[in-house]
Amino acid sequence: MRKKVCLIVGAGQGLGRALAQKFATEGYHLNLVSRTLSGSQIALKAAHSAFPGGDHRHVTADATKPEELEKTLAEAVASHGTPEIFIHNPRGGYQLRDPLQISYAEMNDTLNLEVVGALASAKAIIPEMLDNKKGTIIFSSATAAFRGSATNPLYSIGKFGLRGLSQSLAKAYSAKGLHIAHVRLDCTLDVPDIRDWMGDTFKIKETSNVDDVAQSYWWLHQQPRSAWSNELELRPYSENWTF
Repeated sequence: MRKKVCLIVGAGQGLGRALAQKFATEGYHLNLVSRTLSGSQIALKAAHSAFPGGDHRHVTADATKPEELEKTLAEAVASHGTPEIFIHNPRGGYQLRDPLQISYAEMNDTLNLEVVGALASAKAIIPEMLDNKKGTIIFSSATAAFRGSATNPLYSIGKFGLRGLSQSLAKAYSAKGLHIAHVRLDCTLDVPDIRDWMGDTFKIKETSNVDDVAQSYWWLHQQPRSAWSNELELRPYSENWTF
């Protein structure tokens, strides 16, 4: 019997940890990708705790270096098996500046992380999933994919590109059995870095619990073929939203 594999790029201590724990709980063997082993140590530990007998692994790759990422993922698939679900979840940063202050290097870095890295992942994963005639691919994104920003333009530009790639892949491969979805996280996630950054201004009711978000990713993966979502938005009940 073929083992069920979940591969996650960007498996840090926040949403990455929650996703690793959730899919391990459901009997999946986790393959976690991050720049360093220490970056995924908490997620790897969570996977082992949730599924002690699982074949959980870590591989090192930089999501901003597409050739390296594609090669690493191809090797991971060859050694660990084709994933039933792949989650592209690298975390970009907020860089406040006027649009005309964006340097070419910053633009390249943003596009490599958000778009080119996602394409590299798709190039490594999709051909293997097509051989199996099934598979789920989820791209973690944000509301920035729907609106530009005068003060944080790089984030919007990257997410716009990611959404376009996700939709293009879905249109190309859905009929061949691949469920490809762009998840818009219209929220602040309750993760250690955010708590530290916000300090006394942190209000838990205004954030999304990462374990609840991971549960929604699981539900998305479980959708029947006759009722797939290719776009999903997630936000807390308290969010005052416009998109």
